[in-house]
Amino acid sequence: QGQLVESGGGWVRPGGSLRLSCVASGKIGGLYAMGWYRQVVGRQREFIATSTNRDTTDYADSVKGRFTISGDFVNKTVYLQLNRLKLEDAPVYYCSAEGLEPNGRPRQHWGQGTQVPVSS
Repeated sequence: QGQLVESGGGWVRPGGSLRLSCVASGKIGGLYAMGWYRQVVGRQREFIATSTNRDTTDYADSVKGRFTISGDFVNKTVYLQLNRLKLEDAPVYYCSAEGLEPNGRPRQHWGQGTQVPVSS
């Protein structure tokens, strides 16, 4: 079973910046993508950004130009730089790691989440 541990969350003012980190450990076979999602209580988890082991990245439209993801697949670590934060950026952020099981099926692993309270 893979384990993901996020860090770096915390209170920040609108317009401020924050950097989130996530380290994967344990059994995550065939790791090919790491990314970030966020979720407000009562809503579905929302895709934010992903980084692949082929050096490609993708972002949700709501964060393009403000957030930057970087993945280190040797050390199974992914970072998310959050700039120009808005009040609506304020839910819980979850780290994700996608790998392939021995049978070839994809599997997505999740961290426990880290809060990013944005308020003045």
